[in-house]
Amino acid sequence: MDLGEGIRKALAKITGSALIDEAAVKELVRELQRALISGDVSVKLVFELTKRIEERALREKPSPLYGPREHVVKVVYEELVNLVGEKFEPKLEKQKIMLLGLFGSGKTSLCAKLTKFYQGKGLKIGLIAADVHRPAAHEQLEQWAKQLNCGFYGRKGANAEQIVREALVALKDFDVLVLDTAGRSAFDAELAHELKTLNEVFKPDAKYLVLSADVGQVAGRQAEEFNRTVGITGVIITKMDGSGKGGGALSAVRASGAKVAFIGTGEKPDALEPFDARKYVARLCGFPDLQGLLEKAKEVGDDEALSKAMEEGKLDYNTFLSQMRSMRKLGPLKNILAMMGAYDLPEEMLGKSEEKLKQFEAAVQSMTPYERTHPEAMKNSKRQERVAKGAGMTEGEVREVVSSFEKAQKLMKGLRGNRGLLKKLSRGIPNLNALKALGG
Repeated sequence: MDLGEGIRKALAKITGSALIDEAAVKELVRELQRALISGDVSVKLVFELTKRIEERALREKPSPLYGPREHVVKVVYEELVNLVGEKFEPKLEKQKIMLLGLFGSGKTSLCAKLTKFYQGKGLKIGLIAADVHRPAAHEQLEQWAKQLNCGFYGRKGANAEQIVREALVALKDFDVLVLDTAGRSAFDAELAHELKTLNEVFKPDAKYLVLSADVGQVAGRQAEEFNRTVGITGVIITKMDGSGKGGGALSAVRASGAKVAFIGTGEKPDALEPFDARKYVARLCGFPDLQGLLEKAKEVGDDEALSKAMEEGKLDYNTFLSQMRSMRKLGPLKNILAMMGAYDLPEEMLGKSEEKLKQFEAAVQSMTPYERTHPEAMKNSKRQERVAKGAGMTEGEVREVVSSFEKAQKLMKGLRGNRGLLKKLSRGIPNLNALKALGG
């Protein structure tokens, strides 16, 4: 069980209790303690946190806006936010960023994520390959630079200091310079000396320590070591999507006095987000992140023809296919549904839904142009048989696609009476009908 699942189960018990009394609050506290300690949060921090939760839940008078259950959930939410940190606002201006960290923390891959993030803000990025110790570090960073179409400087055979001095000249016209430095298996005097030298030469505006979430509580100690050496301005925690120790890493960094700047939520270059304690804790507690979903949808939902078709209440297989593709651009279905508040769904169910998306696309691609724009034609069994053969599907699977499309059509017709709402939905969530077809 990961940290979020444990917290959500604990909160589910309190929200389902018939009576919110001292016994119910103490039971909640015990469940939270088990979840947090299992999530590698320091025992000391756990007991300090749950003591505050218990005291506030029992002594504070609930606001007139909340009932007893909502009051307890609000207290848990606020105290968890205090445990893991605060919101980070990245500067969107000309700057130099230095990445620090031990072997395996993910610094080089993070260069690609930072590039993608700042490119999305309209800035021109240059990457500097100053890790001269790890084999293939130069090639890996150069490959990322080509893939992301950004600036790059590195020189094999030169030492890190030479590379940085030359890069400052070669990349002087770029807005954001990201310096990839070497790591070690453990923090030592040699690494400390090299980082101090590069710090003096590069004169970075931001120094980010990169930590993998799976180090858990060790994150705090590493933050203290690097901070004493070069003075870090923030921490970036990677692998937050696959480690049960993410809460431990976040709380340990917070306890060390450092700030979390970004978190990595996946392997792809776009899987990086500025850290927002409120959003992070909201996910742990199972609250929907509709604002985040709208923002993400806006990034990929730029199909004007699709938006216009939805606003007019017209839906055919062409627009249906566009919605499917927009939905897939949003990321894994598990993440999308979580942002809607649907957490802890069985993997089997998620796997079947992902498979449905693939089937929908295959079926629509096998239809003729006429069938795509005249959906009623697909009610014909002979057409369904032909599409099934072309898509490598069974006739039953094609019938399911047609049935799902008809459900989406009914949804569209039901919304036509409220054009204002439909307009907002079509521009904000391009995958509205796709989710409906999957039972969302």
